Amino acid sequence: MTGYLCGNQISFAFDGFRLIYSGMAVFMWAMCALLSPEYFKTYKNRGRYYAFFAITLIALIGVFLSADLFTTFIFFEIMSLTSYVWVAQDEKEKSLRAAATYLGVAVIGGLVMLMGLFMLYDLTGTLSVTGINEAINDLKASGLYEEALLNRKLRIIGALIFTGFAAKAGVYPLHIWLPKAHPVAPAPASALLSGILTKSGVFGVLIVTLYMMEEDQGWAKAMLVLGLITMLLGAILALFSTDLKRTLACSSMSQIGFIMTGIGMGSMLGEHGQIALRGTFLHMLNHSMIKLVLFLAAGVVYFNLHELDLNRIRGFGRNKNFLKIVFLIGACSIAGIPMFSGYVSKTLLHEGILEGSEILGIGATHITEWIFLFSGGCTLAYMLKLFMAIFIEKNKDEDLQKEYDEMKTLNHHTGRRYIGLMSTIALSLSAAALFVPGILPYQIMDRAAGSAFGFLRLNGELHHVDYFSFENLKGSLISITVGIIMYFVFVRGFTVKDGEYVDRWPSKLDLEDLIYRPVLLVILPTIGTFFARICDNLIDAIIVLLRKTLYSDKPIPREYTEGNAITHAVGDCLDDIHRGLAGSDREPLRSYEHRLAMWYLMVSENGNIISRSLSFGLALASVGLLFTIGYVIIYLL
Repeated sequence: MTGYLCGNQISFAFDGFRLIYSGMAVFMWAMCALLSPEYFKTYKNRGRYYAFFAITLIALIGVFLSADLFTTFIFFEIMSLTSYVWVAQDEKEKSLRAAATYLGVAVIGGLVMLMGLFMLYDLTGTLSVTGINEAINDLKASGLYEEALLNRKLRIIGALIFTGFAAKAGVYPLHIWLPKAHPVAPAPASALLSGILTKSGVFGVLIVTLYMMEEDQGWAKAMLVLGLITMLLGAILALFSTDLKRTLACSSMSQIGFIMTGIGMGSMLGEHGQIALRGTFLHMLNHSMIKLVLFLAAGVVYFNLHELDLNRIRGFGRNKNFLKIVFLIGACSIAGIPMFSGYVSKTLLHEGILEGSEILGIGATHITEWIFLFSGGCTLAYMLKLFMAIFIEKNKDEDLQKEYDEMKTLNHHTGRRYIGLMSTIALSLSAAALFVPGILPYQIMDRAAGSAFGFLRLNGELHHVDYFSFENLKGSLISITVGIIMYFVFVRGFTVKDGEYVDRWPSKLDLEDLIYRPVLLVILPTIGTFFARICDNLIDAIIVLLRKTLYSDKPIPREYTEGNAITHAVGDCLDDIHRGLAGSDREPLRSYEHRLAMWYLMVSENGNIISRSLSFGLALASVGLLFTIGYVIIYLL
């Protein structure tokens, strides 16, 4: 399906991967829509949220169905702009700062991506997803570029495009928006930001890796390293966090690392990377559903308490069995517990790592495997921390705990049960859609993975994997053991002090405040201003030098003064005002231009001439742009 916009072709494709993720988006939006009325009951500007809620869904589906990178870019940028409103929804200072970070990362990433797309089109003559690989192979066969030169060009282009997609996915070191945007965004929006908008970035990373850089082992290893760093760092940040939604946000960063690890291993193995890429695709699906369940559950906690700090919400869910079961399904799945969906995808990723031993070498494979298993153990540890704090432990404030216990039947703040019917339906359906595939992996998950083979560029039949063999269960058991040890040694022993959860992560290690803001807001403007002043003074010096040497200042015959009749009249009027002339002392209006100039001055505030006002000029430019946009829209329609 094709169409034309601004002289460029936009196109869509329909395959198993695209249709599954489009369907996933619709399901997640529907579940969030069911919970949103109860969540936003006390919010202002609810209409604004719902408007951008709908637009973002359209943009996201446009990304997943796009058949070329031009179409992907258009819908990707629309999605970034509309989802910004979610983060800034409550308009508090913290929310606006997080929203600015989110938008800044998205805009800079988008500009870098656009530069890469220009270079890719210049090199290959196409932005079609399926045509990129063919065009690159034609270039290699033509001998137009030396192989080393072509590979360097492709790596530069790939790095630029990857930057834009990785920024949305939350890959290290472009993850800085994730831990800040989720705690301040409404919970239904957080479920979508974390669960599926990040996957639009992964979608782009898959295109770059599988279609542009498929034979580049260096690129594959870079993806693997970035995946391992993101996976481990996200898990560590989640262990330190004492905020419910921030913990889930850092968890999302870690799970994106698991997915990136699968992309790297699948790309390294080439035609033998089926298991790793199956695990990648299934973990994308699982993580989307997991975060839907967990963030909606967090939303129930928040719209009852308007608190996210673990010390404040501690003990809220002690006698709320429904919420406890739903949260437990999400926690077990993300921790890779057998019989839950996350176990299936993590088992495939683990097997993919082991298959890469011939390429990585035994030593590197062991390091990669242990980082993978340790990160999985950290996942269990921080999810156990959340579950114990909310559903098992008692709040230190006995009066507060008594109030939480009474909320099972009635919330005294709202005069109703702690969860309404529509929210119950949303959580029930989401948890069921997450739990059932875990107990039917061959019937549901393998079939879903098989339908994505075309997009993942996999050929052949589906390799059978015995998910519940001892070898596969052993990896899960190792992670479970590590998780339990980490919970009791690190969480209980280090992050709990005097019965209170304490965030011991050093604030000085915040990459945004440590690097990004100083570089973008101080260092680069300072350097730019320095060179701009040098250039400005240099030009002035050259002009003066030329006028004093080669060109002598001589009067020009019949030289005309600058301006026109009106500007001259305005100048005369200003001179009158500066001299204090008024009323009968002022000279008579000498001409039509003089009278027009006086009117010009009267309508300008405090005697400032509108024609010399920068803000007025910008306003006129904006009006002109509006007319231009209107013309373009009418022309397109």
